[in-house]
Amino acid sequence: MTGPARENHREDVAGRANVEDTPELLAYYRELGRLDAGALWTVANKIEPWEPQSSSVPVLWRYEDLRNHVLRSVDLVSPEKAGRRVIYLNNPGRRGFAAAVGWLYSGLQVMHPGEVASAHAHSASALRFIMEGTGAYTIVDGHKMTLAANDFVLTPNGTWHEHGVASGGTPCIWQDGLDIPLVNALEANFYAVHPDLRQRVGYPVDDMSKTWGNPGLRPATGEWSKGYSPLLKYEWAPTYEALLRYGQSTDGSPFDGVLMNYVNPVTGGPVMQTIGASMQMLQPDEHTRAHRHTGSFVYQVAKGRGFSVIDGKRFDWKERDIFCVPSWAWHEHGNASSSEDACLFAFHDLPVMQSLGLYREEAFGDNSGQQPRAV
Repeated sequence: MTGPARENHREDVAGRANVEDTPELLAYYRELGRLDAGALWTVANKIEPWEPQSSSVPVLWRYEDLRNHVLRSVDLVSPEKAGRRVIYLNNPGRRGFAAAVGWLYSGLQVMHPGEVASAHAHSASALRFIMEGTGAYTIVDGHKMTLAANDFVLTPNGTWHEHGVASGGTPCIWQDGLDIPLVNALEANFYAVHPDLRQRVGYPVDDMSKTWGNPGLRPATGEWSKGYSPLLKYEWAPTYEALLRYGQSTDGSPFDGVLMNYVNPVTGGPVMQTIGASMQMLQPDEHTRAHRHTGSFVYQVAKGRGFSVIDGKRFDWKERDIFCVPSWAWHEHGNASSSEDACLFAFHDLPVMQSLGLYREEAFGDNSGQQPRAV
């Protein structure tokens, strides 16, 4: 054992591995290696860190940089040949997993009017957040949902789903968010193509919104026992109205401003078992305090402009930009406008952290704030 591995192996304090290499031990390690085994103390400091050590790094993906490349894919590949015409976001620290951050995947998908992606199902859970265009729709297990900018739709694990843009619409781009890296890490991913390639729409259009999307009300005959939300589509207009109403009665969280979680209307819990989603509003000139928590986040700017300081680096963002906050990274957000609010959509893996009892959170020191450096 040489180089960084050896230094890591020896540098820890009392109660952790601190064994000095000797010729006899090195020979012993080689013998264990030939048996596909190893001595725990040689890796203990790496696999049991004092606190989370994310391999992900903070990244800001500027929409103006990506948009032309996303649109260019239309001329280069067809949805039939590509399966899905998507440009995925590749975190420099997670390139081997095609992950945007942690165990979360994100990609930008484009479809033109009249195009339809074939119906399929997979073990990964997914959501779509509409970035631009008109006429987009998704069909989930026979339920068709029409979609507009800043709406998002669920395609939970195991459901048949397909996406398209109506012939009378305009080119549409949306962000796909999935837990593909997590499901692959668990070695539990399946994928299937619908035998007919298309689904039959078996219900009135937008029936799930009309049934389950009425605030404070639940259908008297409505029954739902699945692990994901029956609402399936979450619309921007009522979400933004709810943020404004909530903001009139609270100063919000000192760390996240006026923050509201999208929920399963049956359970009050997250929209899916492995992925949660939220929308937060920063008031004009608001600058939140710094904190950190377990769990990885992918943010998309739904409205306004501002900045985030993540582990001491400042990232300036505007509408439709996407950025990530790795697990256990210090972060704070600011609204750059003195007259308009800013809204951030996020999807994250907190349902996993919370269900496994792994969620932890802490504030940044005396909250004098991080000392940001521009990137």
